[in-house]
Amino acid sequence: MAHKHTADPTEIMRATGHPELEYAAGWTIAGLVTIGTIVAAWVFAI
Repeated sequence: MAHKHTADPTEIMRATGHPELEYAAGWTIAGLVTIGTIVAAWVFAI
């Protein structure tokens, strides 16, 4: 019996089966946002 994916993006993301990649991607994005915020504050001397 084939499993049908719903149109819900959260269901599609959860169905990928690669939690370690999602974890690494989440930390990478969070790190880049943090660095970007620090650089922006430094550049604009906030």
